[in-house]
Amino acid sequence: MADWGRRAFQSRPEARTLPMRRVAALITTWLVLVTAPVAVAATHATKPVGHGLLRFQHLVVIDLENHSFDNLYGEFPGADGFATARILLQVDSSGTPYATLPVTSKSRVPPGLPNRPFAIEPYVPADEKTEDLSHAYDDEREELDGGRMDRFVCINQQKALALGYYHTMKLPLAAFASEYTLCDRFFHAAIGGSLLSHMWLVAAASPQFPHAPESVRIRYDAHGHVVHAGFVTPDDYVVNTSYSIYTPHPASTPDSIRIPPIDLPNIGDRLSGKGVSWAWYSGGWDDALAGHPAKTFQFHHNPFAYFRRYGDGTAARREHLKDETEFVRAAHDGRLPAVAFVKPLGENNEHPGYADVLTGERHVAQLIRTIQAGPEWRSTAIVVTYDENGGFWDHIAPPIVDRWGPGSRVPTIVIAPFARRHYIDHTTYDTTSILALIEKRWGLLPLSTRDAHAAPLTGPFDFGASPRRPARR
Repeated sequence: MADWGRRAFQSRPEARTLPMRRVAALITTWLVLVTAPVAVAATHATKPVGHGLLRFQHLVVIDLENHSFDNLYGEFPGADGFATARILLQVDSSGTPYATLPVTSKSRVPPGLPNRPFAIEPYVPADEKTEDLSHAYDDEREELDGGRMDRFVCINQQKALALGYYHTMKLPLAAFASEYTLCDRFFHAAIGGSLLSHMWLVAAASPQFPHAPESVRIRYDAHGHVVHAGFVTPDDYVVNTSYSIYTPHPASTPDSIRIPPIDLPNIGDRLSGKGVSWAWYSGGWDDALAGHPAKTFQFHHNPFAYFRRYGDGTAARREHLKDETEFVRAAHDGRLPAVAFVKPLGENNEHPGYADVLTGERHVAQLIRTIQAGPEWRSTAIVVTYDENGGFWDHIAPPIVDRWGPGSRVPTIVIAPFARRHYIDHTTYDTTSILALIEKRWGLLPLSTRDAHAAPLTGPFDFGASPRRPARR
């Protein structure tokens, strides 16, 4: 019997006068009733903690949608936001600065605003949907304007809205950014929209569609401007929204323009090859597979569904592609895989046009609290990031690494018991830095030159820190 148990038992006066057989029975009963629950809890909550990167046994990546860093965190104290920004005037197609920001006929943003960033909430509260902005491959390429960052209004179909921002410290996730680590030099890996961004999150590369029909190919004029919109470049790369030949996909999309099976190496393959558990959890996945997808389910936000290995009827699909509800149960029960990607349903992902900011942030805050209350919190790191900027302006020009990007800066928060507290990480990262972290932690080969040379997302961690309880919210 442990010393503290012996003392507790011997503190009872009658213990010194009971027959030994009765004493033995009491000891056995006491051990069953008292130590058994402790042993069960220890199985989950007190797993051995390693050193360095081994401190985390679970990495959870929560991927949100379509906001630039300045759009959500431009007011964050100490970050490279509006306080330090050199704000260049937005220009029209001739290169002339706007006198005031132009608006569209249906915009809730009024005409006559000065040519500078403005708060969105007076016109569209954070719990209401804004219009969707222009953020396709060629849209963002032209908005960046070679790093001048001055054509977001000109190119954007929503005009002035591209310069709008939310008051940072009113956002639910800002509390986590304040308590843990906010990265203010994190760029989305590939210029363009969600399909391309999700492929770079899992494969660090752009997929191809050889022999794609001419109707879906982008055509350019002699100056590089789009004269025919599509989703496949002249050299066969898939860069805009399109759907897999595998389910789930919109029933109305003809087979002839669905993306053929992709065989690029991806992070799921690398993890499986090392025997490391992983899963992609998608909000609304089960309903979509059953043929009745939710209204805001986004088929192209599920990149593994495009890969041959995870195609219809495969064992790998059944094992690794799951509904978000399964993630919640796994976090609650202490059954998280080593690597978990979480993609909320459209209504919860903050995407302009069909989702609002507050609903999405509250949903993610609840996911974080579920992990923190679960038995594996002490050995878990959470990365909350955004797939791309969604057409919203940012004042920091992205670095030029290759043909594909990176694209604009996006918010990224790292939350863990061993994350740096009240910290801003100024290291230059992009989406492939998440892959580089996974590869470094689990000893995996890189997927491409991009993740091979990316800075792993390690700056937010203080592995010498003692785990502390999360703040009550």
